[in-house]
Amino acid sequence: MMSGRVASCWILVAMVVVLSTASAGGDTAEKGVTYDGRSLIIDGQRKLLFSGSIHYPRSTPEMWPSLIKKTKEGGIDVIQTYVFWNLHEPKLGQYDFSGRNDLVKFIKEIRSQGLYVCLRIGPFVEAEWNYGGLPFWLRDVPGMVYRTDNEPFKFHMQRFTSKIVNLMKSEGLYASQGGPIILSQIENEYGNVEAGFHEKGASYVKWAAQMAVGLQTGVPWIMCKQPDAPDPVINTCNGMRCGETFPGPNSPNKPKMWTEDWTSFYQFYGGEPYIRSAEDIAFHAALFIAKNGSYINYYMYHGGTNFGRTSSSYFITGYYDQAPLDEYGLLRQPKYGHLKELHAAIKSSANPLLNGKQTVLSLGPMQQAYVFEDENSGCVAFLVNNDARKAIQMQFRNNAYSLLPKSIGILQDCKTLIYETAKVNVAKNMRVTTPVQVFNVPDKWEVFRESIPTFSDTPLKTNALLEHTNLTKDRTDYLWYTLRFESSSPCANPSLYIESLGHVVHVFVNNALAGSGHGSRNITAVKLQVPVSLINGQNNISILSGMVGLPDSGAYMERKSYGLTKAQISCGETNAIDLSGSQWGHLVGLLGDKVRLHQWANLKSVKRSTNDAGLIKNCPLAWYKTMFDEPSGDGPVGLNMGSMGKGEVWVNGQSIGRYWVSFLTPSGHPSQSIYHIPRAFLKPSGNLLVVFEEEGGDPLGISLNTISVIGSNQAQSQLS
Repeated sequence: MMSGRVASCWILVAMVVVLSTASAGGDTAEKGVTYDGRSLIIDGQRKLLFSGSIHYPRSTPEMWPSLIKKTKEGGIDVIQTYVFWNLHEPKLGQYDFSGRNDLVKFIKEIRSQGLYVCLRIGPFVEAEWNYGGLPFWLRDVPGMVYRTDNEPFKFHMQRFTSKIVNLMKSEGLYASQGGPIILSQIENEYGNVEAGFHEKGASYVKWAAQMAVGLQTGVPWIMCKQPDAPDPVINTCNGMRCGETFPGPNSPNKPKMWTEDWTSFYQFYGGEPYIRSAEDIAFHAALFIAKNGSYINYYMYHGGTNFGRTSSSYFITGYYDQAPLDEYGLLRQPKYGHLKELHAAIKSSANPLLNGKQTVLSLGPMQQAYVFEDENSGCVAFLVNNDARKAIQMQFRNNAYSLLPKSIGILQDCKTLIYETAKVNVAKNMRVTTPVQVFNVPDKWEVFRESIPTFSDTPLKTNALLEHTNLTKDRTDYLWYTLRFESSSPCANPSLYIESLGHVVHVFVNNALAGSGHGSRNITAVKLQVPVSLINGQNNISILSGMVGLPDSGAYMERKSYGLTKAQISCGETNAIDLSGSQWGHLVGLLGDKVRLHQWANLKSVKRSTNDAGLIKNCPLAWYKTMFDEPSGDGPVGLNMGSMGKGEVWVNGQSIGRYWVSFLTPSGHPSQSIYHIPRAFLKPSGNLLVVFEEEGGDPLGISLNTISVIGSNQAQSQLS
């Protein structure tokens, strides 16, 4: 028996569907989206759906039509995207839905190409996105605690969620209005943190579900990684092997759905790329369908680029580059083609899968058959060989089938083998970067060097080391800490020791760089001890604290602190002078930030100088500027930053993201050296390139490249 609260939710959904579809015209019983224990039901028909994640701000509006077209051609029915709160409301009450943030345009393009949409509003999204998509101003709301039964958070969460829902309604984009949106998601992977909030976590889940259903979209709501998702919200699975790990929906009346089938994995600076094979993805997708799954979303189908400062802590700008469509939107074979064949094979038997009776048979110690059969819709069988080492001959209905190790064969009409997950028929391709211009002429570069602020230059002075983000408000990565240190007695072998909860520190003593240090995804505190040269009398110590994105997940994110926490001068091995409680100066950001040096109109606002080759190399805290023409053709373009250290790049005033080629992987290679420049950022000639370099690199080694793919045979012939 359902409780009164649950029953009322079901009644509400039913009323919403009827009322919404009545306004759209036609038979109200067959319009809109509902569901049963087998699948989503769209316009009265059960649907077996393949979906692909594409995040609109990680590409450009000019790229969207091609990305969606390729996705559709890959056998995808649904585009799934998050909604990024911090992009759309960068300041309280000030909204931005322009350019890459034009969510409505993105959804209308999907509609024009005949696909559905799953809108994951969140509005917390995680997504390896800065602050998980939460706007930073939210932290300064009095009494704020994120993602729990907290009135200030619930107020703003409901306000923004309502804003998005009403925007979609005003454009007629929900399926209940005849639009493409068939699903909405509230919250995201809350099950990972719910226990940390104790009883307030459970009450928040119930509130979020009721709030979302109460917005009356006329389409179902989902919660991923949320086993206790309240009715009528559907709980869904995220992961790589949901056919093995997902216990299923928490009600027999809900369909079995997989909202994140990870096609690879995210990559961070210092980390190696994760390569997930086409065979492994196909095996687990087929297994999920064989176990009554009816909706699979590939996360990501196209990852794209973390432009600007949008990535979370330590993440590279290339996002899920190993997806079926790579960072640039190029086909990654055989992954794209092998999955396309899987989708076609499964859809050819959609009727028995959705309407037939399932039978599970044992065909060996590690082999099974999943059979779906109906006298009206036919028969389909999935033969599963779970043995990862041996090919197996299997007998099924008086026929023999040989399956490769760790493979699933799909039998159309329960007889003809039309697809095998471990057998790839699609040729591998390779991505090629071709240099078209090397910026190796010193006279073509101009350089502006940041001045090192001293204690007298910093306006905010306190007898403590202040927290980094309380001052920067995440409007810049950088905060200066300055100190005036009087040295009156001899100090043998002086060194400066600092600890920081920031990501990067650069230490300057009397305007000279003394040393640098950084953390990593696995090291939360930077501990740095550097030898310093002190003079008798006053010494200026200036420490630049840097962030590489804010976290994207975890309980109580609003409580996390960053920046310097300790500083001391040591003389020899015994005598240490604690500086942490001394009078410190604080200065937010860089001069280049403040004059917006990356923008064309501001180039004359600061004094810049042309330098010869020897003078422009290895300059810490330097801004570089040059010009270039757009490469011919219409293929993707990338900037090879392999000769530089760490910083950020702008093209015609638009940031293509942070770079950090000096942060090497365990194998000794940069995590990323090529940085995507969308064609939409370029004009035929006179393009402005501005680079800010923290550590000191060689801009004469930067090159402009075109990106393409070639077949493996062609690549082999070129190598030979």
